[in-house]
Amino acid sequence: MFGSGFWRFVFTLFALLLLIASAGTASASVVAVVDVSTQRMYVTVDGGSYAVWKVSTGRRGYYTPRGSFRPKYLKRMHYSSKYENSPMPYSVFFYGGYAIHGTQYVRRLGTPASHGCIRLHTANAAALYSLIKRYGRGSTRIRVVN
Repeated sequence: MFGSGFWRFVFTLFALLLLIASAGTASASVVAVVDVSTQRMYVTVDGGSYAVWKVSTGRRGYYTPRGSFRPKYLKRMHYSSKYENSPMPYSVFFYGGYAIHGTQYVRRLGTPASHGCIRLHTANAAALYSLIKRYGRGSTRIRVVN
């Protein structure tokens, strides 16, 4: 009845939920797990599911760092000094110059399309930014997995 793609998605979602539950989330009120293979972000707040959003990570030739991070700093509107002053609304910097941020290129969400940052629909980036502001950077964990 269901194709293999459906079951792969269900398995990936289940594995990510287990990862979140078993990875010490007691110390983090907001957890954002970015799955590069599915180009999705899974957000939990206080251990409960909050949202699943399409993202774009690094396209061919560019890399999105993997690992577990805390937000370093937030900037309501940032302009890239490296990529032609491109706007990066609701930026959450988590590793050097890498950030989660809103984008105007929403047609590419769900596919690798960035220079390494994690792009979200601007409304979703604003929601994540607000959650982090409310709960604090120290109570937020960002995980980027394959």
